[in-house]
Amino acid sequence: MKKIFHFARFDLAVIKKFLGVKCENIFCTKIASKLVRTYTDRHGLKDLCKEMLDIDLNKSQQSSDWSAKDLSDNQLKYASFDVVFLHDLKKKLIQMLEREGRLNLSEKIFSFLETRVDLDLSGWNDIDIFAH
Repeated sequence: MKKIFHFARFDLAVIKKFLGVKCENIFCTKIASKLVRTYTDRHGLKDLCKEMLDIDLNKSQQSSDWSAKDLSDNQLKYASFDVVFLHDLKKKLIQMLEREGRLNLSEKIFSFLETRVDLDLSGWNDIDIFAH
């Protein structure tokens, strides 16, 4: 089963660090966007939903206190909207990846995410180990 994330690198690191769970078979809408929407540097979920689905996401709860024992109703609603549109975005992004001949490349990148997360969790998060 395909697991869909936006900014999978972050989510996978949190899941692995705090739950000890390794996720496979990933699709990341942020990475897919960067591969096909090369005309912009706006790859956030809010921007993707607006441009591709004509949906305005309210991100006002993004900076609220997520460490509280109990989340507010507004936080729960915000969290649900953060994932509800990912399937529709994935469908559109796959069409674009196919059109641009980059679907295979995206799948290779998604497969590499597990290694990238291991690097991040080992302290190599701000270092490009491939740089000269």
